[in-house]
Amino acid sequence: MRTAAVVLAALAACSTPPTFTVADRAAIHAVLAAQEDAWNRGDLDGFMAGYAHTPDLVFTSGGRIRRGWQETHDKYRARYGSDRSTMGHLAFEILDLQPVGADGAVVLCRWRLTATPEAGGGVFTLVLARGSDGWRVIHDHTSVDPAP
Repeated sequence: MRTAAVVLAALAACSTPPTFTVADRAAIHAVLAAQEDAWNRGDLDGFMAGYAHTPDLVFTSGGRIRRGWQETHDKYRARYGSDRSTMGHLAFEILDLQPVGADGAVVLCRWRLTATPEAGGGVFTLVLARGSDGWRVIHDHTSVDPAP
């Protein structure tokens, strides 16, 4: 009987669904910090590494919906260029991070861009999913603060 109990306990442990952990929270914070750092050194490709490289990526801003990593990348390049002198300085403030199951999260943030003609700020909501390459943004909804 003891062997059966051990086997049942092992099976129960295997069937326990994964959970969202403190390490997952830290990994998501690291993705956003890496994006912020890449932007501030003028590395657009490094910034885009935080996004899932997929045609399923959704980016919404200014009432427009863009689909796909490439379209998002191209829009950033057209608007901000791809070097430090045109991209300015970006700062994120994470306001809230809510797990959605073990492999998803919704993150509410504030952004501030300075030192560029495109300067401004606002809020954004990200949906991140855990994939084979770690946590990546799969949906980004960004808004701009109203004019004073």
